[in-house]
Amino acid sequence: MARRSFSMMLAWRYLNPRRAMLSAVALISTTGVAFGVFALVSVMSIYSGLEREVKSRILGFIPHVRLDYAPMVGMRLPVSDWRGTAEAVEKLPGVVDAGAFVQDSLLIDIAGYRTAGTFRGVDSEDPAEVEGISKMLDMEGHPASSSDMGLDDRVVISSKIAKAFGARVGDTVRLLTLRNFEEVERVFKVTEDPPVREKYAEQLATVKEVSQEHWVVNGDKSEYPLEFDEKIYGPLFQIYNEGVREAEQQIIEGALLLLDSRSEDAERNVLVMGREAKEEFFAMLAELETTDVEKMDAEILKGIREVVLPKEAEIIGIYSASQMAMTPDVFMPLHLAQDLAGLGNGVQGVSVRLDDPYQVGPVVDEIQAALPPEWKATTWVSELSDFSALIEQQRVMMYIVLSLIVVVSAFSMTAVMFTVTLQKRREVGVMKALGAAPGQIVRVFAYQGVILGALGAVMGVIGGLLLVRFREGIQTGMRSVGFDPFPADFNGFAVLPAHVNPGEVIAIGVSAFVLCSLAALLPAFFAARSDAAKSLRNL
Repeated sequence: MARRSFSMMLAWRYLNPRRAMLSAVALISTTGVAFGVFALVSVMSIYSGLEREVKSRILGFIPHVRLDYAPMVGMRLPVSDWRGTAEAVEKLPGVVDAGAFVQDSLLIDIAGYRTAGTFRGVDSEDPAEVEGISKMLDMEGHPASSSDMGLDDRVVISSKIAKAFGARVGDTVRLLTLRNFEEVERVFKVTEDPPVREKYAEQLATVKEVSQEHWVVNGDKSEYPLEFDEKIYGPLFQIYNEGVREAEQQIIEGALLLLDSRSEDAERNVLVMGREAKEEFFAMLAELETTDVEKMDAEILKGIREVVLPKEAEIIGIYSASQMAMTPDVFMPLHLAQDLAGLGNGVQGVSVRLDDPYQVGPVVDEIQAALPPEWKATTWVSELSDFSALIEQQRVMMYIVLSLIVVVSAFSMTAVMFTVTLQKRREVGVMKALGAAPGQIVRVFAYQGVILGALGAVMGVIGGLLLVRFREGIQTGMRSVGFDPFPADFNGFAVLPAHVNPGEVIAIGVSAFVLCSLAALLPAFFAARSDAAKSLRNL
């Protein structure tokens, strides 16, 4: 115990040789460590807050699970009877709400200024969806903002669009989907093509020939060998995806859905359907032979006027958008989104919200088990995988860069301790001549590293926490002198959010303390090995 006290006493004596709190050298070493810890604690706390806030905002409006209807080999199709599926999903444990999902691109026109953007449909009759938009509104910059879109043509736009065009609440915006132009191009291209029976005569002939020869009725079932499925199903699926007249496409879709009802008999290597399936299939193929091209084209061209005209809507709200995350430029009521997306009464999928989005895995398993296999689930984790990977990569890079400050401080402390040991060579010689053990001498200098490391770590942690605590006042002061390194227009936050993770703060402080303590061991070891006689002669 006496030896430990002796080493600690000398360590303190060397740190304040003039009876001040600490010597200038000790203060410089401590300040370096404190600054590194301060930077790590404050920056990582603010970055964690930004990450949590951005994710919270994104999870406030995106579906935690999106259900897509894909009955034909994974091809997604619009669905009109989505409400029944949504009601069934809402009854499952862990599910808070299930509603419509509609999202697409569009052309935004405000006072003659235009830009491309994206929109998201919001079921204005669903309180959960409306509340999610309400939490994002920029009430400070646009106090008249509201998320109550109702059943009228009223929309909420992003602050980025509002700033770019000088738009305010109450202005009118004209919306035209890019899909409309694609549809016009497709319509004119389709009307120039010959009918399916002529353009794909060879493929249809193959389908008929193979079906007639190998599709047989057997009792109350009909079947054909699995090896011929590619020659029956494949050509029809290819024609369906080529872009044909809507009436012809509906006939082919019916034939494909009929074929999708088949089941495989693995033992006999055949595909089995109902007895009437073959007759129904050939009736659909015969219908393709009797379509009226002029009538079909007239119906297609008749709908162009409705497709091309833009929709006008009133801006009732502006929400704070952040450059840190991609969010829709326009939120609009569901009926308007359906019109712009050309879905009629249908939707692109079902949006499911959970009480805990971070436990999405088990809930998805239950949803998939409760729904037919035609419904495919996509989670927010997979949707935002690139964003999450980018956030995590940035976090790691920031840790590495900021940790270098602490590492440099530790190297500086090593240099300082080498200097101290050289200055104290005569004292070391006297201690060794008086019988001091090498371990005592090592501890004299090691304790200095421990003390400086502890003081630096504590000061850095306290400084970082104070910066986080008073960040709003600091930001306000910086803005008052015209310096704003964190503009709200870029981040989407008037005040930088922050989240202090106690475990992370403790880990930073302890790591800095350990690193600085180890930095003093090497000089202490060399001091303990010095020759007493030479040290007394100051050689």
